[in-house]
Amino acid sequence: MFFRNSQSSRSHEPDTAPRQESVASTPAQPQVNGASKEWMRLKRRLMDALFDSLDLALLETLGEGAAREQIADATAGLLTELESPLSADARRRIIKEIGDEILGLGPLEPLLADTSVSDILVNGFEQIFVERGGKLELTGHRFQDDHHLLSIIDRIVSQVGRRIDESSPMVDARLKDGSRVNAIIPPLAIDGPSLSIRRFAVERLGMDNLINFGTLDAAMAHFCNAIVRGRLNVLISGGTGSGKTTTLNILSGYIPANERIITIEDSAELQLQQPHIVRLETRPPNIEGRGAVTQRELVINALRMRPDRIVVGEVRGAEAVDMLAAMNTGHDGSMTTIHANTPRDALSRIENMFAMAGWNMPAKNVRAQIASALHIVLQLKRMEDGRRRLVSIQEINGMEGDVITMTELFRFERQGVDKEGNILGSYLPTGNIPTFMDAFAHMGIDLPYSLFSPQLGGTRR
Repeated sequence: MFFRNSQSSRSHEPDTAPRQESVASTPAQPQVNGASKEWMRLKRRLMDALFDSLDLALLETLGEGAAREQIADATAGLLTELESPLSADARRRIIKEIGDEILGLGPLEPLLADTSVSDILVNGFEQIFVERGGKLELTGHRFQDDHHLLSIIDRIVSQVGRRIDESSPMVDARLKDGSRVNAIIPPLAIDGPSLSIRRFAVERLGMDNLINFGTLDAAMAHFCNAIVRGRLNVLISGGTGSGKTTTLNILSGYIPANERIITIEDSAELQLQQPHIVRLETRPPNIEGRGAVTQRELVINALRMRPDRIVVGEVRGAEAVDMLAAMNTGHDGSMTTIHANTPRDALSRIENMFAMAGWNMPAKNVRAQIASALHIVLQLKRMEDGRRRLVSIQEINGMEGDVITMTELFRFERQGVDKEGNILGSYLPTGNIPTFMDAFAHMGIDLPYSLFSPQLGGTRR
């Protein structure tokens, strides 16, 4: 057992080690989905006693399995000293929770282990929501207090070399499994620290999964496969939580294995499987406000790294200028995502990003740059029933006067709602034929004209 010397490093704190008390001071059984006050008090007493007795520095030298075993043995010993009337299930639960507190992320650990959870949203220490199947629900889990939540946030961000404090009260980070994390604390968060975790898919999804989920149909999936292999530049548009990153991951799986890919992200979460990948991630400023590396700088640097394709996790600022320049100068087949509600809005947002970058150009010239760089816009939407759907696929044709012209190739046609609240509708080809059909035929890419025939009737979802 890795115990400290008799002089505890926390000797300056009040003595909180467990003492022999009446049985009534310990809970007979914890709440099933929450944590009673008695349960929290017992856990805190055990934690304080463990911090006084265990040598955490030596514990860190062990593997996680061995460290959890040491903590479990020590906790079981303390429970025996307390003569606690906990049931066997309650003892196992409190031992696991204490191991999670010391080595993991405390009350978040069971939620992270639940594969049905896609988002974890912490609104202060008392409220933890999760998203399952596109719907939010309140859990019974909670933190002890704001200090407890802040310590877990600090543990997360420090693992990726970032910091959060009053001088830098918001941060983006990621967990070891790649899950994306955003945290914001007082004074910006008025009601206490807030933590949002976008879960990383443990099981890599493929296009068949999207078809089964009802995100798109087989004809649209075939089209998406072809445009990636045909090296068209693709913009994936949608609102928050609409599945943009998931779709980008799946589309990137069609990139040939012999191509060199550079990925650029604020917080790395793409899961490309090709053998020739260089992953780049932005860096925030240090405590002196220096050393920041932006997406724009990474895009500029990526152009010097001989990429075949550049994949930007999301464009939201001046990097859009350099991303489009790359698409216009030989890096065909590049992909990125953007927050927008319609394909037309997506192009307008990129136009605004040129202004953010300080480009003083006529609107017509900016739009000409956009129209020549991008070929396809995929529009995703999360609907009221929680499902993500690819509601529109549009080809960018060029310019007519001062306007970028677009042609819709596929769309989701909404037809109503059933008794359970599920949205009814069909995926339909519009009958418009893409302009790149001949080019694809010369490249040996199979994209039959029948795919775009409205007589097929579409696929009902």
